Amino acid sequence: MGKKNKAEKKGKNGKKKDDLLAEPHDLASILVQAARSMRTVMSRNLLESGLYAGQDGVMLALAEMDGLTAGGLAAKLGVKAPTMTRTIGRMEAQGFLERRPDDDDARLTKVYLTEPGRNRLQTIAEAGQHSENLATRGLTDKQVRTLMKLLRAVDSNLQAARAAD
Repeated sequence: MGKKNKAEKKGKNGKKKDDLLAEPHDLASILVQAARSMRTVMSRNLLESGLYAGQDGVMLALAEMDGLTAGGLAAKLGVKAPTMTRTIGRMEAQGFLERRPDDDDARLTKVYLTEPGRNRLQTIAEAGQHSENLATRGLTDKQVRTLMKLLRAVDSNLQAARAAD
């Protein structure tokens, strides 16, 4: 009973080596669960400022390039156009966004941040930083950089595959 089976050797962090090696098919579920957990923490942090899940992405996209169409926003954020239209309507009612006709083509309607919307950008940044701090607690800076590099590679592979379809 006192002897350890060779298959139960422990790694440097004290965990069984078998626990450290996830099955390849587990990658999707682990990524999805981590993303959900991150989104839940972020949403909780934003709720106090009157923002709902997904609205931060819209505001950050417009902060980067104000005056996008609803379709442009939907494409940039990877959501369907009707979802974006509903989100814009809600955010407009909250006073964060406004829709205006395009100066060059009156057939187009573009979306812009309002002053109250711009005032929420700092809150979004702080909520994001808090969420990142929680998510990376216990990791070294090097591990965080490696994680980000690997996640970018995974995303790039998946986007390339989607573009090829």
